[in-house]
Amino acid sequence: MEWEVVIGLEIHTQLATKSKIFSGAPTTYGAEPNTQACAVDLGLPGVLPVLNEEAVKMAIKFGLAVDAEIADRSVFARKNYFYPDLPKGYQISQYELPVVGKGQISIELEDGSEKVIGITRAHLEEDAGKSLHEDFHGQTGIDLNRAGTPLLEIVSEPDMRSAKEAVAYMKKIHSLVRYLEICDGNMQEGSFRCDANVSVRPKGQEKFGTRAELKNINSFRNVERAINYEIERQIDVLEGGGEVVQETRLYDADKNETRSMRSKEEANDYRYFPDPDLLPLLIENELLESVRATLPELPNEKRDRFVNELGLSLYDASLLTSSRELADYFEAVLAATGNNDPKQCANWVIGEVSAALNKANLEITESPVSAAQLASVLLRIADNTISGKIAKTVFDALWKGEGEDADAVIEAKGLKQVTDTGAIESMIDEVIAANPDQKQQYKEGKEQLFGYFVGQVMKASKGKANPAQVNEILKKKLAE
Repeated sequence: MEWEVVIGLEIHTQLATKSKIFSGAPTTYGAEPNTQACAVDLGLPGVLPVLNEEAVKMAIKFGLAVDAEIADRSVFARKNYFYPDLPKGYQISQYELPVVGKGQISIELEDGSEKVIGITRAHLEEDAGKSLHEDFHGQTGIDLNRAGTPLLEIVSEPDMRSAKEAVAYMKKIHSLVRYLEICDGNMQEGSFRCDANVSVRPKGQEKFGTRAELKNINSFRNVERAINYEIERQIDVLEGGGEVVQETRLYDADKNETRSMRSKEEANDYRYFPDPDLLPLLIENELLESVRATLPELPNEKRDRFVNELGLSLYDASLLTSSRELADYFEAVLAATGNNDPKQCANWVIGEVSAALNKANLEITESPVSAAQLASVLLRIADNTISGKIAKTVFDALWKGEGEDADAVIEAKGLKQVTDTGAIESMIDEVIAANPDQKQQYKEGKEQLFGYFVGQVMKASKGKANPAQVNEILKKKLAE
C-alpha cells in the first residue's frame, strides 16, 4: 500500500521583549537559577498579571507579515495542568480567540517550485519554568527564570507532506521572525522550538490518520530525523495490522528514535476558561497601522528585488535573503563597491565568505572580514590591481587580521598585478624560448598546449601577471 504523510508544526517563538509577558521581571538568558522570577512569575497569592504591550505589537507584526487576520478582540485563557515548573498550576495562553488568525506563507521546494502553507493561528502565551535533571543525584531542580517569558505559538495547517517540506517551512518561519526582529531564533537557548504532529494515511484517502505529537525537537536536522523516524514507525504499525495511538512522543536525538511520553491530551483535559484577571485584548486600528508602519522589507520582497533590480539568479537571491544579517552584509558590500557588479559581490559572499564562516563555525555577524574590507578586495579586482586568484590570498590575509584593507595587504605582501605590457612580453619570450618543441607542436595544431604556456608564464610571474594580457600577447607570439 502507498502511504501519504500529513504533517503540521507548532512553533514556539520566544519574543524578544526585555521583560516578561505579565510581569516586569527581566528575560535575559543565562542568569543564575531563580534570580529572574518575581512574585507574579512564582504565582504567589494576591498577585495580578499586567499584559506587556511590546509582546502584543510583536504578535501583530508577525500576523501582518503572513497576511493573517488580526483579531480586534482576543481573550487570554487559563490552561490548567500540574507540573513542578508551573507554580500557578495553570498557564496563561489563548484558546478560542487568538490574537492572530488564519494566514499563509510560501516555501521553496527542492525542485524550485513554491508551495503555500496555511497558518491556522498564532497566539500569545507565557512560558513555563525549566526542570533540571542533571547534577541533583536522583532529584530534580526547578529553575523559574523562564516562567512568564512571552511566547508566540505559531500553529500551521496540516499542509506538509514530507519531512523536507516541514524543515523548509520551519526555516522560513525562523528567517521571518528574525527579519521582523521579534525573536533571536537561537535554538540552542530554546528561543525557537518546535513540536511536530505527524500522521499517515492510505494515498487517496481524505480522512486524516491518527496523529502523534513529537516533542523536544531543537534543530532543523532533528526535525527531519524525528519526523522520518515517526513516519516509518507508524507505517510499520499499520502494515503489521496494528493501530496508531494518539499520543505525545519524545524524540531522543542520541538514539534517533521517538518514545511514548503520555496519551495525547484533548482541549477539555486542560479545562480552558477565560482568565478572570485579564480583560479581553482590544486592538484598535490606530495600533494596527502604527505596527504596520514598522514592517521591514520581508524576505520574499527582498529576494524579488535582488532578482529584478540587481539581475541575480533566483537561487543566489534566495541564499542571500535566507537571513536578514546575510542580506544586510551583501547590500553593504554592494554599496561600498559603488553598486557596480552585484553578481561578483554575490559570488564572493556566497562563496569565499560563507565557506570561511562555515569552516570557522561563525555567523555572518561574527565575520572577521567586514563588508567594507571585502569591498576593498573587489574594487582592486575591478581596477586590475590584482587578479581573482590573488584576491583569494588577500581575503585570507584579511581573515587572519593581517591588514586593515586590501591595499594594505597588497602593499605588504607585494601582490600587485603585473600589467606592464613590456614586462609580460619579456616573460612570454623567455617561456617560448625555453619550450621550442611545445611551440612547434602548438603550431602544428595541438591547441591544448596553449594552457601549458599560460601556466608557465603565470608561474614565472608568481601569479601576478594580468591573465587577460597574458592570453592576448601569448596568442600573438605563438602565431609568429
